[in-house]
Formats: sequence, C-alpha cells, structure tokens
Amino acid sequence: MPDTQNSDATLRPTHPLALAPVIAPPASVDGFVKQFLANLNFDQGVSLSASDANDQYLALAGTVRDYLMARWLEDQTRQREQQAKTVCYLSAEYLLGKQLDNNLLAARLGEIATEALAQCGISMDDMREVEVEPGLGNGGLGRLAACFIDSLATMSVPTIGYGIRYEYGIFRQTFVNGEQVEQPDAWLRMGSPWEFPHPEAAQTISFGGRTETYDDNGVTRTRWIPDWNVLAVPYNMMVPGYHNGRVNTLRLWRAVATNAFDLRIFNSGDYEESVRAQTFAENISKVLYPEDSTPQGKELRLQQQYFFVAASINDFLDNVLLEGFDLNNLPDRVIFQLNDTHPVIAVPELMRVLVDERGMEWEDAWAITQKCFAYTCHTLLPEALEVWSVDLLGRLLPRHLEIIYRINDEFLEEVRERFGDDMMRIRNMSIIGEHPYRSVRMAYLATVAGAKVNGVAELHSQLLRDKVLHEFAEMYPDKFTNVTNGVTPRRFIRLANPSLASLITEALGAGWTVDLERLRGLEALAEDPEFRERFAAVKAANKRRLSDVLQRRDGVTIDDTHLLDVMVKRLHEYKRQTLKVLHIVTEYERIISGTVAAADIQPRTFIFGAKAAPGYAMAKRIIHLINSVASVVNNDPRVEGRLKVVFPPNYNVTLAESIIPAADLSEQISLAGKEASGTGNMKLALNGALTIGTDDGANVEIRQLVGDDNFFLFGMTEPEVEALWAKGYKPADFYQADPQLRAAMDLIASGAFSGGDRTVFEPIVSNLLYDDRFMVLADYASYIEAQTQVDLAYADQDAWTRSAILNIARCGFFSSDRSMRDYLDRIWHARPLL
Repeated sequence: MPDTQNSDATLRPTHPLALAPVIAPPASVDGFVKQFLANLNFDQGVSLSASDANDQYLALAGTVRDYLMARWLEDQTRQREQQAKTVCYLSAEYLLGKQLDNNLLAARLGEIATEALAQCGISMDDMREVEVEPGLGNGGLGRLAACFIDSLATMSVPTIGYGIRYEYGIFRQTFVNGEQVEQPDAWLRMGSPWEFPHPEAAQTISFGGRTETYDDNGVTRTRWIPDWNVLAVPYNMMVPGYHNGRVNTLRLWRAVATNAFDLRIFNSGDYEESVRAQTFAENISKVLYPEDSTPQGKELRLQQQYFFVAASINDFLDNVLLEGFDLNNLPDRVIFQLNDTHPVIAVPELMRVLVDERGMEWEDAWAITQKCFAYTCHTLLPEALEVWSVDLLGRLLPRHLEIIYRINDEFLEEVRERFGDDMMRIRNMSIIGEHPYRSVRMAYLATVAGAKVNGVAELHSQLLRDKVLHEFAEMYPDKFTNVTNGVTPRRFIRLANPSLASLITEALGAGWTVDLERLRGLEALAEDPEFRERFAAVKAANKRRLSDVLQRRDGVTIDDTHLLDVMVKRLHEYKRQTLKVLHIVTEYERIISGTVAAADIQPRTFIFGAKAAPGYAMAKRIIHLINSVASVVNNDPRVEGRLKVVFPPNYNVTLAESIIPAADLSEQISLAGKEASGTGNMKLALNGALTIGTDDGANVEIRQLVGDDNFFLFGMTEPEVEALWAKGYKPADFYQADPQLRAAMDLIASGAFSGGDRTVFEPIVSNLLYDDRFMVLADYASYIEAQTQVDLAYADQDAWTRSAILNIARCGFFSSDRSMRDYLDRIWHARPLL
C-alpha cells in the first residue's frame, strides 16, 4: 500500500534534511495576485492591460523572487552568526536550466502561481516559453555543478557557488545545409530577473607586470607590481532548497574596466580609443570558453580562470569571514572544491594572498592551503588535463609562476626523499613539464595541493589511481577517493517528468523527492500488470509531449509507436556518435539492398542532441554526416517510415527535459576507459530508458544495480582495449573482415549522403580506416548484435516496460543528494546549517 502519511517532512532521522524545518506555502492566491500586479505596475511600469508577455514574465519572476528573499537573507545572517564551514564550489560552468519552475517547485508556489496568473488571464505555459535558459556551461560538467548546488541547498549545507557571468553563454547552434553554425547566445538581451548585481562588492583583479623583493622588518618578502587590472562585479543568484526554506547563493563575476571611459580622449574625437579599456576588460567575461586555437584565445581563457578564482577567494576572505578572523583556522571555515582543472590557479592565488598580503610564513600558508582545497578530476583524456605554457603564465601572472616553481621544488624534494634520485619518476611527477614546451601541469598542481582527489565513478577513480595519476597515488594513497556523480531528482523527474512523478508519489508517497533510494519500492510494482500499464501510458504521453515540442520548435514530429533511441551529449569522437551513425546506415543499407524488408524492421526514431566545439573540425563533420544521413533516410520511400533520424539544433537543458522522459533506449557507447562518468546515462535510466552501453564510466554501476537482464552490454572492456592497442590496432582489418561494416562504410564513402560527392565525408571514412583512435570499428560488430537484442526485447512491450520500471527502482543511488553526502563524509566534512 502507498505510504499516504509519508511526506518530505518525515524523513529518516539520519537524513540531513531532518535537521531543517519544512516551510508551509507562503502565500494565498489573492496575495500572489496582489504582489504580481504591484510588481507589474511599479517594477515594469505597465498596467496589466498594456503589458506584454515579457513584462508579465519579469513581474512573475520578481514575485517568486520576493517570496524567497526573506529566507535567503535569513540564511546569510544565520551562516554569518554560526560561522559554519562553507563549501565554496569553484566551477567555470553552471548549466542551470530555466529557473522559474525550479524556484516555484522549491518554494511550493506552483499551484498558487498558476491559479493567480489564470485570474489575471495569463497562462503559466506562456510564461515558461518567454523564459530564456542561461547557457553558462558546455555540457555535463556545468550541469553537474548545477545539480550539486541544488542538493547542497536542499541539504541545508552552507554553500557558495562561484563562477563567471558570461555575457554570451554556450553558442546557439543552428544548421545550415546540415552543417553546424554558431550564433551568439544573448541570454541577457531581455534582462535576467533572477540576479542581483552588487558593484559595491567588486574585487580588483590584477594581471601582468613584474615582482620585486623588499625588506619587511628584517624579513625578505615579495610583492607583485601588476601592469593592469579589472573589476570583478558579483551578481548573486538564489539557490533554493527543496521545501526546506533554505536558500544558498550562486555568485557569478562580471568583468568591467577600472577606468571604463576616458573623457579627455573622447573630447579629442577618438571615440573608439576612449572606451578601449572597457572593451578590453569586458572581453574576460564576454564568452564561455573562447576558441583557444590562437595565442590570444589561450591568453583570454587563462585570464578568465584567474579572474573568477581570484575574485572568489578574496570575496570569501574579505566579505564572508568575520573581521579579525585568525587565518590559521581557515580550514575549519572553508573548503574550496576545484571542479576540474579550470579553477586550479586558485592554489597559487591563495598562497600569494596568505604570504604576500597577509604576511604568513610560507610553511604555515602551505599547510593551510593543502587543507583548504580538494580536486575533482573529470576526465581520462590526457589532452583534457590543462597545461599552461610557462611563457604565458609568467607574462600574465608572474608572481603565481614563482609560487608554482617553489611548490614544485619542495614537492620534488619530497619525491626524492621517498623514492630516491629516480630521474624518470621526478620528470614524470614534476608540476613543470618540459616537453613539448615548458609548461605547468594543472592537474598535478591540484593533486599536490589538494587534501583529496576524487574521480566521478568507480571505474574512473580506479583508472585515475592506476594510470592517469598513478605515481601520485603511490605517493599519496590516502588522498584518492571516489564520489560517483548524481543528478537532482527535483529537475530531472519532478519537473521534467511530472506524469511519472505523480505515478511514483501515488505509489510511494512524497518523500522520494529527497530520498531517492525510496524508489526501491517500485520493484514490487514492476510485477503488477496494472502498474505496468499505467507506466506505459506515461511513457506514451511523454512521447506525444516531445512530438508537440519538436513540432513547435523545429517543425518535426515523431511517431509514439516507434522505439525512441536517444543519444544526447556533447559531440566528441570518444563518445562515438559515429558508431551510432554506422548502426543507422547499416539498417538503411539492409533495406535498400533488399537484405531485409522494411516491414520487418523494428520501427525506430533516432534522436541526437549535440554541440561540437567551434574549433573541433572532425566533430563538426560528424554533425554534418548525421544531418545528411537523416535527410536521405527520412525521405526515402523504400524505408516506409520505419526509420527516422531527428537532430534538433541547440540541444540544451530545456530540450533535455522533454527528450529524456520520452526515451526508450539510452545510448552510452563511449570506448571503455574514456568516459569519466556521464550523467545523461543516469537521467535517462531514472526516467525509464534502458541503456545500451559499454562498461565505461558510471555505466558500470548502472549495470550492476539494474542487472544484466535490464541492460544491453556490448564492446571491449578497458583491459581488452589496452591489449588491442598494445598488440597493434589495425582498423582496416575489421573493415575487411565484416561485410556488414564494409557495406555501411562504403555507402557513406560513395557519396550517397552527400549528393554523390565522395569528398564530403572522406575525412571521416579515412579517419576510421587509418586512425580510429576510439576503436569504433573494433566494437561495431558487438554493437550491432546488441542492437539486435534491443529489437527482440522491445517486441515484448510488457517485458520491456517491466525492465524500464526496474531501471527506475534500482537507480536511486544516482541522486546528487547521495553524491553530496559522499563529498561531505569523505572530503568536505561540513555540516548542515542549524
């Protein structure tokens, strides 16, 4: 029987949320209407009858914001009074998604606001359409950061998320003749009602110049004499906890010039020169991840990274700590979590502040620094572990380079004391790399400085210890730990899949939203025919909802009787979208060659969502290939509508919230040993999609939890991948040996998907035949066989539905709330606010 007495207020006593009171809905419908109209009149300056949709949205957002404000200010006061340890999450990305529904849900205002707007003749759905998603992240890294700060607020843990307020976020993707074209993402064009600028709290951030030594009462010290500086202006956003009345802060920094306008030069007639300083400074926070194939782009990226971490560290020391705080106790008050290598320049910055500005002895400052940082590594790809040339770092941040050199010298002395004069080990472990150019290896600096280093899935963490950072793991075995990623069930079930959420709540009670392990209660219901029927109806309704979204958005419809096969993630060769394309081309080739009748093919709609980095030529070619295959397959009458390929442009969190609930099959097909974790795999499994995947990243843990019968495994294991490389991988041998693979690749090479022009996709074909770094051809046969098993399984709809329910029931582990408990227990040792 459902636990009708259960609610988010009655959690198990050991759960952190048990420490926080549940706040009753704060408003009546009449009260909401009154405040909404007041905001419309006095903030927007219009009457209801004269207002447009954007006016109404801004007034609505302001009304919701007002309800959260008192709790936000109260939490800031309480945190200051208690001086509780704070998690400072340093991340270059926060892929937040739209904020309106999330804030309505957290404050329990959804029904009240909807009814209030209806009384004013306004549709909540229209307001949702007006809201613009802030694209302040590139993919999984930024979405993970957003999930984590959501969970920390829900768990009442004092947290500040620090990042950059990019004027233009991740580019808006369009397709022209099937090729990706990047457009600026002007998310601030109509204003952002969720942010609060605080220019009075700006930090001055310096660059360039030189250093000099001086005598300080008999002590030789160093000071940095910079050439130029900018102001970092904080913009605060509220991060509300779910139904607990707690609100944390996301603080994003905008760069502005210290002297933005020179009136003397302006009056002389040189208008462009008069604002040059402003333009130069604002470039720092202009664009998320400027294209860095040029020296100027590399320098701008390093400027961005130092800009936000320097502002964040100094903000915490100056504005969060009480005046007169003893910095020897800093590790009791803060942990700075480095979300990948982008913020690692924070390590020498804290040392500079403590030694040069606060007058600490080096040894004391280093002891404090090593307790105040922890590092999350999000990759296994060597090229993704950032390095900065000594020349660039020395020119832009000369004092920081000196500090890094000293850290490295002392570290290498430790290595010698531990392992002797093993020159190869010393060369391998040095923070300063010598080849192919002299550089600073940021992952090594983070590992030496951090109290803990964690991977983001069990396999990933093991490979970090065994391969990527194995010599460091030998030296510091206690530093290394694992925290498997998670996703917030608030956004990715409650908001994205309201029909499923209602079904789960009816079955299990409301508490699952903050205690996702309660989904285990669905296991028994997987055996209930009536529940399976209701679940299948939810999935079908979600497919129809997605079809409506795609029709309005892109003029595309999907058939809700098709198996919906979904691959949504950043476009990168290691994620192997090319393997998915080869499967589609194989199915298409079998039909047009007469090998199978179209009527005998399991109807499928393949949905892709992916952006390629603007400078990543091969990834952009793969996007072109997918769109070209779609154009041919979708319009060939021989296919009889049994196969359809859909690639909606500009995949983002908002679109994900429609695609993920509708998916039947989740494509997680990276080469084993290349994906750190993945979070899309978790979102899809929690919404009832079965996974076809390799034993890579968090796929390993998903398969262990859901069981082999409910997971389509294929491909080599990581040791088998390594063995094949060692043996000498020859992709052309796989092409020659497999007629089906040969037919698919030959069809692409023939120009069948490029109007007969054989040159268009030749670079992709040649890359697969003669390089194939991610072993697409080696795993092809196993993948095609696994897809055959998918077809057979989907033919039994009732059994498939049972497996889908079991996927949901057994994936409660992948809540970001659990991830946060692991970080708190293993790394941060912070406590919920009382």
